[in-house]
Amino acid sequence: MSNKTHPKLDVLSVELVYRILDYLNDCDLVCSASNVSSRLNAIIHKYSRYQTLTTLNLESDQIRHQGAQNIAEALKQTKILTTLNLESILIRDQEAQHIAKVLEQNKTLTTLNFGSSKIGGEGAKHLAKALEQNKTLTTLNLGSNKIGDEGAKHLAKALEQNNTLITLHLSWNTIGPEGIHYFAKALEQNKTLTTLDLGSNKIGDEGAKHLAKALEQNNTLTTLNLQNNLIGDQGAQHIAKVLEQNKTLTTLNLGSNKIGGEGAKHLAKALEQNNTLTRLYLSWNKVGPEGIHYFAKALEQNKQTLATLYVGHNHIGADGAQQLAKALENNKTLTVLYIDYNDIGADGGKHLAKALENNKTLTTLDLDNNQIGDQGANHLATALEKNETLTMLFLSENKIGDEGAQHLAKALEKNKTLTRLRLDDNDIGHEGMRFLKHLMQEGRVFWNHRNYR
Repeated sequence: MSNKTHPKLDVLSVELVYRILDYLNDCDLVCSASNVSSRLNAIIHKYSRYQTLTTLNLESDQIRHQGAQNIAEALKQTKILTTLNLESILIRDQEAQHIAKVLEQNKTLTTLNFGSSKIGGEGAKHLAKALEQNKTLTTLNLGSNKIGDEGAKHLAKALEQNNTLITLHLSWNTIGPEGIHYFAKALEQNKTLTTLDLGSNKIGDEGAKHLAKALEQNNTLTTLNLQNNLIGDQGAQHIAKVLEQNKTLTTLNLGSNKIGGEGAKHLAKALEQNNTLTRLYLSWNKVGPEGIHYFAKALEQNKQTLATLYVGHNHIGADGAQQLAKALENNKTLTVLYIDYNDIGADGGKHLAKALENNKTLTTLDLDNNQIGDQGANHLATALEKNETLTMLFLSENKIGDEGAQHLAKALEKNKTLTRLRLDDNDIGHEGMRFLKHLMQEGRVFWNHRNYR
């Protein structure tokens, strides 16, 4: 707090001060006005907006004006702030140190967002020290920074002692196998972390091996994001092995890696034994029709709990669609299936349509950009006349014309379960528009008009 006197403010009535405070934004209220004088502090602490201000979102220009030291000082003063958002503020190591020091003693903050800043290994070290002392923070976002393996080492050490953090975001931080090794060791001991986001780092197969070993011991982690991490078939095999025995993980994101048919084979086999995983993301890999064959077999077994499966952008083709369709006829757990960008064609659409006639659990199906055309749309329309569970169907970018639009519109006259049909960027013209118009007005069909011929 400043030691300077501010006679003009100190002599103002409480009512007049309140009027002035009404014109201040949240940042100025917390970071500037509350650090002027003892009297003004006392008034502000009784000001209604201040007493109910639990979330503070700071913009980049505000932090440049206020400075991290003012933010830190504000954290000392406020007793009600639970969420502090500093995303894209470009906080550096020195600024992070100021806030970390206060965080050691703070007893109210539960969510802290440092996303898209410039925090490096040194800044991570200061934050890690704070985590060892802090008893209230439950969510920490350090995504899109520069903490690297050195910063990962410090944060991992803190996780071995911290008993309150449940969500940690560390995507886009150039963390490699070495840094992941530290986290894996921490996960073997940590008993509170439930969500760990390590997406878009560089952990590779070696890092996947370290994490798999940790998951053999860890009994609390439920969500793990390993998207875009250079993980191949070997890394997938390590993860698959632990999935056979892990009893807590419910969401696993392996999208945008290098997992091919062999890795898919191991993961699918694990699903036949796993009884906890509910969401699996495998989009943007190299699974192909062979790999999908293994997943279809696992789904057909119907012993797992998997409810959501993303396999878009995997070049499965019509053969892969046929395998999945066969599984869907018997599967009773899957509710969400994304097969977008897989070039399944009209034949693939036909196979899936047949499955939809019998399936009783699937509620969301994404078939965007699969070249199914009018023929595939016609098959799906026939299935929709019988299906009573699907609520969302995505068919954008599929070369569907007026004929397909007409059949789909007719099907939706009978089907009252499907509430959302997307047809963006197809080849629908005036005639198709005539059939779909009333469904669009009802809010059941969504279609941008860029594709209108």
